[in-house]
Amino acid sequence: MSSVNKSGTYKLGGDSVRRLGYGAMQLAGKGVFGPPKDHDAAIAVLREAVANGVNHIDTSDYYGPHVTNRLIREALAPYPGDLTIVTKIGARRGSDASWLPAYSPEELTQAVHDNLANLGLDVLDVVNLRIMFDTHGPAEGSIEAPLTVLAELQRRGLVRHIGLSNVTRAQIAEGR
Repeated sequence: MSSVNKSGTYKLGGDSVRRLGYGAMQLAGKGVFGPPKDHDAAIAVLREAVANGVNHIDTSDYYGPHVTNRLIREALAPYPGDLTIVTKIGARRGSDASWLPAYSPEELTQAVHDNLANLGLDVLDVVNLRIMFDTHGPAEGSIEAPLTVLAELQRRGLVRHIGLSNVTRAQIAEGR
């Protein structure tokens, strides 16, 4: 039994996943921007993680942008039946590699569609709404408007489960 399997499991969305997952953020280039330094090594890391029992991956299409999800698709599609991919929306990258909030209905909808296309999926397992009221950490403010857009995308069948990222206790309560 690999050490990943020994980590135990928990429920994420509707799936049982191992507590030790893989965060794909650093697959992109320096500063999480642009392509990786070694494309083949990035593919190998993803394949090795899944081969060793990782059954959930945390990613976002704004990593790169569009880099990590394309690598995940190249390395792992068709996806193992027990793999849960968790992605994030609510931010975008500026041409100068800056991290910018992206909460308009159009930006959130496009982000879901970009994640679907670049991962090669018809529906996203879990989408975390990343709150970027302050790029350095959680900050208060209402999340009702962007969460309502994400809930509508869920009703349309594009998202199975919704989560929150970089939020305060009050925002968790508002989300519930």
